[in-house]
Amino acid sequence: MARKGSRRPRGTDGRKPRVLVLASDALWRMFFPPATARRLRRICRCDRASTGRDSPSLRARIARADALVTTWHSPFLTADMLAGSRVRAIVHCGGELAARMEPAMLDRVTVVNTPEPMAAPVAEMALAMTLALVRRLPEYARAMRDGGSPDSSLAAEGETLAGRRVGIVGFGRIGRTFAKLVRPLDAEIVVYDPHVSAKAIRAEGAKRVELDALLRRSSVVVLAAALTRETRGVLNGRRLALLPDGACVVNVARGGLVDLVALVAELRRGRIRAALDVTDPLEPLPRDHPLRRMPNVLLTPHVAAGGIEVRRAMGLAVVDELERVFDGHRPRSPVTRADLARMT
Repeated sequence: MARKGSRRPRGTDGRKPRVLVLASDALWRMFFPPATARRLRRICRCDRASTGRDSPSLRARIARADALVTTWHSPFLTADMLAGSRVRAIVHCGGELAARMEPAMLDRVTVVNTPEPMAAPVAEMALAMTLALVRRLPEYARAMRDGGSPDSSLAAEGETLAGRRVGIVGFGRIGRTFAKLVRPLDAEIVVYDPHVSAKAIRAEGAKRVELDALLRRSSVVVLAAALTRETRGVLNGRRLALLPDGACVVNVARGGLVDLVALVAELRRGRIRAALDVTDPLEPLPRDHPLRRMPNVLLTPHVAAGGIEVRRAMGLAVVDELERVFDGHRPRSPVTRADLARMT
């Protein structure tokens, strides 16, 4: 819906701008249900390409567009694909873009992402996994199904978050939202993120520490960082060995943050527990992978931000950003080269 008093958006040909949405049939329906699709069509002439591959015909359609909407079904975008086109903006359904386009794209057009709708659901999943591990829900549920009784020994710090030290690795939208959810539960929160100031972390009721110190002193470690060259494998064998006995590792970010082989070895020792929504380089895990059989592991199939509500919210955010771009306003979530360097 156009803002009150805003001018009617125009494309380079003087008509309503043309937007090419690069999405499969299934993703189109998820991101743009009828009401959102109608709103999109009110501000632009909407075209859609369901192919996930570059081709001459796709480039011809790109050449006629004023803006592109990308999804995780889109082809990898390169600057030469915009040669001769009038595209002035690319708006992505989601947050991570490094695997979707080359950095040179940011020199040619305005690039916008829509990560905000994912923050709360992913943080909720992190909290759910944390509580499940701390309260030993998988163990109790398994014992009840099997008709027996669980081991009565308790973790060193008890079955509650109160009084525990929770370490958060990565303090972007998800990390900050998770901290807000945990704070009322009387846990101490420490954070490692070299890109966020100690002052900003203190403002969220947490303390900034170095990574090794976080691992040594936290009974729960939640991974919420982006996957970059610097963070790939950041939880390697040496760092996993720093965790105290009984510690819980929760990964709702990217599987590549953890050395999977080292994690399996540590879990086999029974010293720590883990909840993983993501795994790398194996995702999904093969049916015979040892993680599937370990009693001290809780697995979900990369669904932390998979709810249909999240995708619908992303679609609405995309329309909002397109409207801002076409009205000549600064987008809410523009992507810079520095941002792209910290993305997956």
